[in-house]
Amino acid sequence: MAFPSEALVTLALLFLVAFPLPDVHANASSSWRYAAHNIVGNNKVVTPNRHRPKFTAGPWKQAHATFYEGGSGTFGGACGYEDVVKEGYGLDTAALSTVLFKHGQTCGACYEIKCINSPQWCKPGQPSIFVTATNLCPPNYHQSGDNGGWCNPPREHFDLAKPAYLKIAEYKAGIVPVQYRRVPCKKQGGIRFTITGNPYFYLVKVWNVGGAGDITGVQVKGGEKLKWTELKRNWGQKWETNAMLAGESLTFRVRASDGRYTTSRRVVPKNWQFGQTFEGKNFA
Repeated sequence: MAFPSEALVTLALLFLVAFPLPDVHANASSSWRYAAHNIVGNNKVVTPNRHRPKFTAGPWKQAHATFYEGGSGTFGGACGYEDVVKEGYGLDTAALSTVLFKHGQTCGACYEIKCINSPQWCKPGQPSIFVTATNLCPPNYHQSGDNGGWCNPPREHFDLAKPAYLKIAEYKAGIVPVQYRRVPCKKQGGIRFTITGNPYFYLVKVWNVGGAGDITGVQVKGGEKLKWTELKRNWGQKWETNAMLAGESLTFRVRASDGRYTTSRRVVPKNWQFGQTFEGKNFA
């Protein structure tokens, strides 16, 4: 049976009204929509849920710990920290196994660690240390996970900076069983933003982050032309963009792994220079 063209058009319109086509962009930046205020979607401000609790200590888990030699200029390599002492992390730092490192996402996270179940090698009283994740302990697939390949997946392992390790265990032990948990990071002052690169490529190191400590998203907005722009993780806690930042006063928005966010408004002046560091608003 044939239908007049007018009837077909009418039927098509009724179908679209009754069964609207899916919005293929509906999930774009959805994590920002729920994590931050003043989120920009199509240049319109969206006000999402602001009421996220502060980051608190997580459950205790089991792992092992070893130690490695180095100094303030080498303990932060895989996370992009140039000097862990000058940047406020101190020498109580850890290189994480691949499973914990998560391609650099966990850089900046803080842990409480205790040596357990080894009376011969654990320091008396089972003291806790509080360390920051600043490096990667790479896998060694030439050795098994229980005999030298301590950081091989799926092992959760901490290769501690030697000064931190010696606070909980004896040097001769080499490797000890530990108990660990995520804890809030306590920092002095605000989040720091260090801008390097060139006029065609910008690299922003985000450091001294309180609360959860590890960052999962960074946005920047200029005071004049630059709209909200999401940066891409380059490595560790260094974030990149080729958007034109030069000549703009800058506002940064940072999202932590617990979904909380902080916005540092116009913390970078219009006449900023490469290599400078600016202080923003930290997590409470």
